[in-house]
Amino acid sequence: MARSFRTLLPLVAALVAFATSRQAPGQQPAGPGLVPNGDVAQGNIGAGDAGAAVAGAHPLQPALELAQRGLGQLRGKIRDYTCTVVKRERIDGKLGEHEYMFAKIRHEPFSVYLYFLAPAGVKGQEVVYVDGQNDGNMLAHAGSGVRAMVGTVSLKPNGPMAMQGNRYAITEIGVENLAKRLVEVAEHDKQFGECEVNMFPNAKVNGRICTCVHVVHPVPRRNFRFHMARVFIDDEYLIPVRYEAYDWPHEQGGQPVLMEEYTYMNVEVNKGLTDADFDAKNPAYKFGVK
Repeated sequence: MARSFRTLLPLVAALVAFATSRQAPGQQPAGPGLVPNGDVAQGNIGAGDAGAAVAGAHPLQPALELAQRGLGQLRGKIRDYTCTVVKRERIDGKLGEHEYMFAKIRHEPFSVYLYFLAPAGVKGQEVVYVDGQNDGNMLAHAGSGVRAMVGTVSLKPNGPMAMQGNRYAITEIGVENLAKRLVEVAEHDKQFGECEVNMFPNAKVNGRICTCVHVVHPVPRRNFRFHMARVFIDDEYLIPVRYEAYDWPHEQGGQPVLMEEYTYMNVEVNKGLTDADFDAKNPAYKFGVK
């Protein structure tokens, strides 16, 4: 039986921080359904609104169409996949180290298994979530040390304790969720001007040929959730495999400030994942659930 999460907040925070993105305090979503808990950028706080887009084709249109094709590919042809997820975030003004996890993800029903690879402090941690199972909760356990003695804990992915200091719940992980967010952001930003877009073919992510979409909002505006973003779309699978978001420079003429980056490497699609891959009772896992 999974233990109660009520008294285990420090452990849970450590477990979910790796798999989710933190929220800067005091920020609000840029638009309904756009981002669960606020903007990436902080440099637009207190800024004015961007003007409406002028008539004609918006520079974001080609990127939006590419993202929409990828989302269609994900929904129509890709049932599941395994990959290595690499995450790096700026928290409280400090850019953290790269964090790595092996992931199994299935689209229907939405299911996630995570095994944390690095850094050493989180190595061996496991998380499993299946939509509609475990009373809607995710199960997690630490990899080693004193925290591992606590055993497996059960928590609501979007509960106030699990989401404290985090941007996304585990329910938001994966390339399909990333593709959906990219479409939402592009559709939102198309309403406004002050947007520069460039697309670069033959970019590479971990040896995979990609198209890089480079988007810049030159002037801080309340409408925009980032100053600059780079999205790398895998040319074969048409899925986003890397995303970088930057805040506006701290001073005029300064460099954009990296706020978060996520990379999906070693993606292998349609692996035939089964319920056993997302079962905490799987003997290959170490949840200790019977």
